[in-house]
Amino acid sequence: MCVPKVGCDNHSLPSPLENASLTRKAGGFSSSFFFCFQSFLTTLAVPEAEHQSTGTSLVWLDQKRQQLQEKEAHVSAAVEQFVQAVSKVLEDNHIQGEKRENILHFTRNAFEKVLKIYTWMPDWALKSLGATIDVQRTSKSYGGKGVKKWWIFPLFSFAKHPETILQPSISPGDCWAFRGSQGHVVIRLPVKIWPAAFTIWHISRAVSPSGEVSSAPKEFAVSGVDEDKVETLLGLFTYDVDGMIAQTFHVQKEPPKTFRHIRLEVRSNWGNPEYTCIYRVQVHGQIEKPQEFLKHE
Repeated sequence: MCVPKVGCDNHSLPSPLENASLTRKAGGFSSSFFFCFQSFLTTLAVPEAEHQSTGTSLVWLDQKRQQLQEKEAHVSAAVEQFVQAVSKVLEDNHIQGEKRENILHFTRNAFEKVLKIYTWMPDWALKSLGATIDVQRTSKSYGGKGVKKWWIFPLFSFAKHPETILQPSISPGDCWAFRGSQGHVVIRLPVKIWPAAFTIWHISRAVSPSGEVSSAPKEFAVSGVDEDKVETLLGLFTYDVDGMIAQTFHVQKEPPKTFRHIRLEVRSNWGNPEYTCIYRVQVHGQIEKPQEFLKHE
């Protein structure tokens, strides 16, 4: 059952493992409505194509924020409509009492988190906005001759630049890889921000040509780095390989200051002994001085 005017299409369906993970969290009832849940979330994100076409434009970001504010009532109504649809699914499946309340609570909380992160917080780790990689403080890329085949395709016929993680594409193999299970990357943002959250992307088993994703990062740390290269730990996190392909992690303690550089340190992966692969990294937060960003125009 999908909410009217919030379509479900095959391109936005979660993988079986993603769906299973959500189903477990929801209490084990029919998982069909989660297909609509996933597609609804995609309608809340700011289109990446618009980011790329506007470059480093704070004016555009302000305009987009105003547009989103104008649509706030509409989005809130759509959320309520979706929650009602979930309630109807529960009723049809004879799910009542505490289990029903837990599922509705989970659904509403999930929407609130998505609205906060994907709608109101821009991604400052976009190459099109001016984000770059500090290559001197980043692990060496993995790839080239002699790399094992991934089914009939060479997984890495050449080493991809770390800037791959600053771009929207998440096609299989279109990632930045480093040797082994431990590595790091330093992202230079276009402006100083108060970091609030980070989103890590990796493909799911459903779209992996080999059917496995052992190269996905597992345990990792994120730090803010100041001009003197002093690091401030912002959190220790774990990417769940059985979860959603895009997972957002909030800073675990309030940052003491703004940062221009963000360091991602991967401490383990999901079992691949040769390399670790990162598809995309997003950095969310509030800009320190909007007027300075306009100088990039």
